[in-house]
Amino acid sequence: MSKQAATADLDAIRRELAENPGGVLEATAAQHDLPLQTVVECLPQEMWARVPGDLFVEVMEDLSAWGSVTVIAHTKDIILEVEGPVPPGKLGHGFYNLHGDSPIGGHLRAGNCKAILFLRRPFMGKESVSVQFFNEEGGSMFKVFVGRDENRALKPDQVERFEQLKARLTRKAEAA
Repeated sequence: MSKQAATADLDAIRRELAENPGGVLEATAAQHDLPLQTVVECLPQEMWARVPGDLFVEVMEDLSAWGSVTVIAHTKDIILEVEGPVPPGKLGHGFYNLHGDSPIGGHLRAGNCKAILFLRRPFMGKESVSVQFFNEEGGSMFKVFVGRDENRALKPDQVERFEQLKARLTRKAEAA
């Protein structure tokens, strides 16, 4: 595909997402054979902010103080959702190792994270707020969504933490 055709395709996706930003972005990425990060970045600019992946540990440390969130790993074969607090972690043996009293745990290849996107958009009729981690190919590593209360409303304290972290890290990235 020529660069001009690729640009035209992205412009069409941008128009589609401007009209309907609440769809399943993975489906759009698959339909157009694009990395998920490319599709996310086709959303209206006011819905997302990107910081470099080398801020991975700083983001994870902040997330560990948010309380119960939803972590999602979405591949073509599974959408795995786990609710709970992000446990503290530390780097070791090539991984960011999560350890703590939470259903969320594991070993994350922090060095593979090349971009972190802060995303706030409608999804299935409700506002959705998440921090999403992407690898070098623009594929999703995992996503951390702001938690919801018993009425399925976003937790205001977590939305505030999200906005503070996004503002602080985008300023830091711009200054670098």
